[in-house]
Amino acid sequence: MSDNNSGFPGVHSHSYDRDYVRPLFRVASFSDSGDEQERHGSSPRGRSNNLSRTPSKTAAASRLSQSVSGNLSMKKLQQALDEKTMEDEEMELMKEKYTKLLLGEDMSGSGKGVCTAVAISNAITNLYATVFGTCHKLEPLPPEKRSMWNREMDCLLSICEYIVEFSPTVQAMPDGSTHDVMATSPRSDILMNLPALEKLETMLLGILDSFEKQTEFCYADRRNQSFSENKSFQHSEDKWWLPEPCVPESGLSDRMHRELQQKRDQASQIHKMAMEINSGILSEMQVPLSYLETLPKSGRVGVGDAIYRYMSSGDQFSPEHLLNFLNLSSEHEALEIADRVEAAMYVWRRKASTTHVVSKWENVTELNADGDKNLVLASRARSLLLCLKQRFPGLSQTTLDTSKIQYNKDIGQAILESYSRVLESLAHNIVSWIDDVLVADENAKRGHKIRMQKQVFTQISPQR
Repeated sequence: MSDNNSGFPGVHSHSYDRDYVRPLFRVASFSDSGDEQERHGSSPRGRSNNLSRTPSKTAAASRLSQSVSGNLSMKKLQQALDEKTMEDEEMELMKEKYTKLLLGEDMSGSGKGVCTAVAISNAITNLYATVFGTCHKLEPLPPEKRSMWNREMDCLLSICEYIVEFSPTVQAMPDGSTHDVMATSPRSDILMNLPALEKLETMLLGILDSFEKQTEFCYADRRNQSFSENKSFQHSEDKWWLPEPCVPESGLSDRMHRELQQKRDQASQIHKMAMEINSGILSEMQVPLSYLETLPKSGRVGVGDAIYRYMSSGDQFSPEHLLNFLNLSSEHEALEIADRVEAAMYVWRRKASTTHVVSKWENVTELNADGDKNLVLASRARSLLLCLKQRFPGLSQTTLDTSKIQYNKDIGQAILESYSRVLESLAHNIVSWIDDVLVADENAKRGHKIRMQKQVFTQISPQR
């Protein structure tokens, strides 16, 4: 996305070129005028004069030039028609998507669709799936998908330009007097997070663009390979359709290996930043009443006796040691533990709020110092959740996060949450793709080393 000089950083103003596609009547008039000129130039009088002065070869050349010029005119007309057709298709597609946003994805028009915030969140999520859903390689985006992403994200993010808040300010009048007026400014959460997210997006797309001219590794379709050939790269069995990275027999060069490692570290940092922004936005969303009604009666029942004893025993608590004790082997188990711990955290927070009237979150540390057990357990549950999400970066949304997104009505929060979520997913995918290439490089170098050792052994063994 390109930056501009708009009043709000991170938001783009649109300027459309009206002459981008030449109208069909202008194309037709140009072609007709050219044909008319050709017809005037080849009038009977002119042609008789030419024939009287030149041989028959000149007449053949004249007919050939007329045919070539006619073909060129037809090509220009066909090109203009193709451009007009593409523009019409894009316009119809934009109309359809805009209509779905207004109708809340309810095509009946009866007003039973989702609210605007959920519709926009779904639009950003679906756009990401359309553009990046089939991308499984370290390579730049195709131009048509890049154009679609930039164009539609500009439209969706431009909504944030009109989400403002009022603040009192002093306005100076021409006569020297001052008046107190209410001025508008971008909402604080949008002003802080949206430019950061756009910067992260630029960095992620830049990482993909940097692999445009690399020639040291490529990809092969595993579906077209035999079982014995697939043994060269140990991919997960449940993702057999993903392309397999192929490296030279001796492995990648040291320069390429260093570049891959640097870009992996960069993408990992972007993933952490996007995840932090997303977690902050979700924490600010209001907890739905439907979720609170499903909470267990006690936090101990929610997390289970084993986890509760570990969390409530002793002054020192280590979420890493607790996760090691649980020995979670899959993301499904991790998500189940995350749901249980998050539900227990809100149970303990509710009990603490009924015991103590906490007006500000700063007072929580004072109550925590006093030894309120519910607040201690809620704090430890929160640290356990953060550690769990760091250990499983590809973890799906918890039940609470899904409920917040489903029942959220704040359009600004919906845009920021969905935008940060898709960037978090893209960064995680880039890290995974780079890891696949590094694993293939490690296997190739290991195999090359074994072959070299065998070759040296075969050269030495005859002498013995």
